[in-house]
Amino acid sequence: MNRRLLIVIAALASLFAIVVFAVPAFAQSAGPANPTIPIPRINIGVSPATKPSDVALSLQILVLLTVVTLAPTLLVLLTSFTRIVIVLSFVRTALGTQQVPPTQVLVGLSLLLTFFVMNPVIQDINKNALQPYLSNKISQSVAVDRAAKPLRAFMFKQTREKDIALFYSLTKEKRPANQAEVPTYLLVPAFVISELKTAFQIGFAIYIPFIVIDMVVASVLLSMGMMMIPPVIISLPFKILIFLLVDGWNLTVAALFASFQR
Repeated sequence: MNRRLLIVIAALASLFAIVVFAVPAFAQSAGPANPTIPIPRINIGVSPATKPSDVALSLQILVLLTVVTLAPTLLVLLTSFTRIVIVLSFVRTALGTQQVPPTQVLVGLSLLLTFFVMNPVIQDINKNALQPYLSNKISQSVAVDRAAKPLRAFMFKQTREKDIALFYSLTKEKRPANQAEVPTYLLVPAFVISELKTAFQIGFAIYIPFIVIDMVVASVLLSMGMMMIPPVIISLPFKILIFLLVDGWNLTVAALFASFQR
């Protein structure tokens, strides 16, 4: 055992000697006829701006990084994603299938359905705001205003006046005469709580038939004296079977799309 340890120590010492002595010698002997592979050097620093354009460019990069960071939050708060993902989660919970479908599947399906619902808004923004801006026909501020109009129209259509009035009462601001006077920072939270309420209403309607199945199965098991068997184990196959017979996913998606057409 000591002999093996000595061999290992000797090998490590030899390797260390090669690294310490051979590499510098190789670097010194390298010349124009025998160049070495250059190692790049990267310098990261901050230098003072000398022109107004440098400041504008820095601010544009900062705004772009901020928008990219907040993109997931904007997707959740300004689109139909919130309602869709909550309703699909209610379906999974009502079925009692735990993690089936997986969360990744529900989120992916919610994103696809969100793009379907928001497609008219996306096309409007692309046609009237993005493409003219990329063609240098309009300024950045005009493009932002044009992009906000269809998005605000969508949010107003799905937002209850009661929710907008709530945030006006909290901020003590003067009530608006029309929708154009409602600021976006008040419209967005009102839209979110309206979406939450609508999603929970749809989820409650989804829960009712599954609760009835659970109650029927529990009553049957109790009448048979089989109190040691959890009713959920027996009712789960029946709930899945009935959900498949009525084409539940089709009905759920159809109900979601119909809820956005009101």
